[in-house]
Amino acid sequence: MFADFKAKVVAWFHDSETILIARLTMLVGALLQVVTMIDPMLLSPVLPPHWFPVFLIAHGVLLEYLRRRRATDLGN
Repeated sequence: MFADFKAKVVAWFHDSETILIARLTMLVGALLQVVTMIDPMLLSPVLPPHWFPVFLIAHGVLLEYLRRRRATDLGN
């Protein structure tokens, strides 16, 4: 049963970590948008304002690393 679920998940992401991270980012972004519309102060304990730029940079570096790891045209 778990093998079937795993095969479906791998097929849905086309064996690509970049697509996985991008879809998770979209999901988290949509959820955070709903939460901040209700009460913007709900995010303060989770992600203080001074850590937000660090999060954005780390997220961008992670996506670029995953993209380059799979890219065949970059001569890796």
